[in-house]
Amino acid sequence: MTGDDSNPFTQSEFDRDKAAKSVVVQMGVGAGLAAATILVPMIAIYLLYLVGTLLPPESKEAPDPTPGSFSTLQVEMPRYA
Repeated sequence: MTGDDSNPFTQSEFDRDKAAKSVVVQMGVGAGLAAATILVPMIAIYLLYLVGTLLPPESKEAPDPTPGSFSTLQVEMPRYA
């Protein structure tokens, strides 16, 4: 077995243009996924902002309807001598 027969890049049926197109397609898909990863959260945050602008000012200044929701439970641990 010679080294030339086992390496697919040295065989005559290797198509350089097809390989280049494959690389470009893979890079395009990766760029699209990266753009979606960045844009989807940005659009979601902007939509929340738009909903917030539609609310009346009174709702933004109203007191918390659940004032005890952020309180913590104090647990006293027994002391051992």
